[in-house]
Amino acid sequence: GLVANAPHVPVHLGAMSETIKWQLNHWQNNLKDGDVVCTNHPSAGGSHLPDITVITPVFSAVENNSETQKILFFVASRAHHADVGGKTPGSMPPFSTRLNEEGAAILSLKLVEHGTFQEQLIRDLLNAPSSIPGCSGARRIADNLSDLKAQIAANQKGIHLLRELVETYTLPIVHAYMYHVQRNAAEAVRNMLCHLSLKYGLDEVGTLSAHDFMDDGTMINLSVAIDRKERKCTFDFSGSGAQVEGNWNAPKAITMAAVIYCLRCLVDDEIPLNQGCLEPVSVIIPKHSILDPDDGYAVVGGNVMTSQRITDVIFRAFRSVAASQGCMNNLTFGNESFGMYETIGGGCGAGPSWNGTSGIQVHMTNTRITDVEILERRYPVIVREFGIRHGSGGSGMFTGGDGLVRSIEFRSPMVVSICSERRGRYLPFGMNGGGCGAAGKNLLTRNSRNHIGHGRKHESELDQENITAVDIGGKSSVQVQAGDKITILTPGGGGWGIAQSGSAEDYGGR
Repeated sequence: GLVANAPHVPVHLGAMSETIKWQLNHWQNNLKDGDVVCTNHPSAGGSHLPDITVITPVFSAVENNSETQKILFFVASRAHHADVGGKTPGSMPPFSTRLNEEGAAILSLKLVEHGTFQEQLIRDLLNAPSSIPGCSGARRIADNLSDLKAQIAANQKGIHLLRELVETYTLPIVHAYMYHVQRNAAEAVRNMLCHLSLKYGLDEVGTLSAHDFMDDGTMINLSVAIDRKERKCTFDFSGSGAQVEGNWNAPKAITMAAVIYCLRCLVDDEIPLNQGCLEPVSVIIPKHSILDPDDGYAVVGGNVMTSQRITDVIFRAFRSVAASQGCMNNLTFGNESFGMYETIGGGCGAGPSWNGTSGIQVHMTNTRITDVEILERRYPVIVREFGIRHGSGGSGMFTGGDGLVRSIEFRSPMVVSICSERRGRYLPFGMNGGGCGAAGKNLLTRNSRNHIGHGRKHESELDQENITAVDIGGKSSVQVQAGDKITILTPGGGGWGIAQSGSAEDYGGR
């Protein structure tokens, strides 16, 4: 099981154990020293296709002239690649319904075999989507290759550090402490479950429950049964909506990542996130549902949208924090020669003793947005506005964090795509009487000069006319021309408690 990981991007790392288990079962005894495996397939413990996982087995030393080596550990790195092909630049097509529209799918590949980097094999796989009508292969394969080599190097650093540990403390002691770290995490989760069961006045076997909806009305439903005597619990997602003909299906590994992340957040003790957190926990995920779709269904949005809704529902069940912005506000733009991808922060939900933070990524990601200066230098865009969306956080005794406003003007023709949630009637909920956060909006403003010859008479009239922004919805892909502008207003977080000055409002307006 997972022993340790870096303290960031829980949606990546929390699912890593599922990936390793699948690959180990797939390769059996056919992995050798000098091999490195890569994968990104949802059915193999992956999240969505841009997230490529590179796995390196760590073997024992050869002893007594024996040719047999045992795998002692695995080290792995998962990275989001800016483009892996598919229907749109950035490999985040808003309207994909099938997995093969979202880019190159790699079930399992020996990226390095006997110490040799298999460049042609990975090139062929990254180019494969070009054979699908309306799709392209990876648009910057050189960047993919560089990133994969960086992941291999990161794994080698991990192997070096592991071997230093073994040399210093011996293998039995290292294995023992890995076991102890996981047992300690399991005990911390057991204590937390018992504490919350008593705090909320549950029976010896009691239940906490919650639900919420995606923007299309698909339900995420959860019942958590806590057994105080056995010191364990069951997360049951039965009743969640069926898999959808859209891309916000979430592979099973995503739900597992959300569960382990939330459990770690609920534990007060200083413990590293590891597989031990799941030892006292059973998880029921209905097959053919939005949380465990069949092979071939589109999933690119499950990683960046549904994962955040699962997290909100878990925290709602445990009565711990109001809803945050509820998605990662995924923006991609580019053409046949490049693809740019970024996520935009929003408002964090408030808690029983704190205000939500404004303009931040929360929960399943904490990635940093590209600096404006770098973005404008490397891509044909101008950032016209980037700041706090004041008043978008939910009201309450403790107020939800405000979202952000990010407005980008394009200097050349390209395709712009947005995948986002919390744009409809299902707002980021407040808790204990707190108000909801404001919904997000995605606005497109066309450059008036691009409309000459379309029913208008004089360029002077166009210069003076106020072109109205158009709401393009939560999921959209548009062709833009030079001078066109997209403005993303991200959701605020929910508030906590009734404001002392009066009742909490439905949303926003602090």
